[in-house]
Amino acid sequence: MSSPREATAAAHHASSAAASIESTAESTHDYRKGESRIRRWQVGDVKVTSIMESAEAIPWSPQYPPETAGHWKKYDWLVPRYVTPAGQIIMAVQAFVLEAGGQRIVVDTCVGNSKEREIPHCSGLQTAFLEDMSSAGFPPQTIDVVLCTHLHFDHVGWNTRLVDGRWTPTFPRASYLFGRREWEYCETLLRDKTLDVRHILDSVQPVLDAGLADLVDEHHRLSGELWLEPSHGHTPGHVSLHISSRGQEAIVTGDVFHNPIQIAEPEICSMMCVDKEMSRNTRREMLARYGDKPTRLIAVHFNDPVGHIVRDTNNWRFSSE
Repeated sequence: MSSPREATAAAHHASSAAASIESTAESTHDYRKGESRIRRWQVGDVKVTSIMESAEAIPWSPQYPPETAGHWKKYDWLVPRYVTPAGQIIMAVQAFVLEAGGQRIVVDTCVGNSKEREIPHCSGLQTAFLEDMSSAGFPPQTIDVVLCTHLHFDHVGWNTRLVDGRWTPTFPRASYLFGRREWEYCETLLRDKTLDVRHILDSVQPVLDAGLADLVDEHHRLSGELWLEPSHGHTPGHVSLHISSRGQEAIVTGDVFHNPIQIAEPEICSMMCVDKEMSRNTRREMLARYGDKPTRLIAVHFNDPVGHIVRDTNNWRFSSE
């Protein structure tokens, strides 16, 4: 079985054939923290499984600017799947496991258990995430690659778990892929003693210390079917993962979009966007590239995460399937 260090660098030209992703739900929707939900899709030969860590309704602000709090009312397609009838955001946190070319690749690893975070409702979680991964057929020791689209706390948490009082890599056989530019940004955060960097210390640094991390560039190719695309703004080194297999296309967008309202209004930025204008430009570029195209979006924080961008009356909307 090849490692990401041995992944091919051969050029790959995406086919224009229509994408087709089939989904099956293994449990009902339930908007509460710590829920168990496993869903599966197929992109050509690549299998995609979502493992849900949590999904809960949170206030509009401060996640989004308070002056935008009523904007959701313009889009009836947001309710109730992505926004509650009372105007709260339904925020999902999930990891995606890709099965491609004989490898098992986890994309983004949620918040994790027993970790103290700057956002109170994300602190001290005790979820069944690892048990759910195993029940879905992915015990930690069977994972070959872990890819973090960026290094915010809700995308790196299960990189490690607490074992005998120490943060230990959760996936002992895996190569962890961190963007080189993203890690360089994190190094600047570590030098700034005024910032909360606990997630770097407990969920990123132990992986580096264990020798399991590969720092990769923003166009890194994992295989002939999988490669990174730069999608900066939310963080300086944020990347998305492009899937191309048998003429079918999809892109795991990380935090380019937190909620589908940002597809209708890409000007709306989340509180966590580091460079807000760049994040707006990235969203506009992604909408221009994939709008009304067969390429599916796979979005980490969308409660129904897979769908495509379609033209609405005056702008774009997200259509899940």
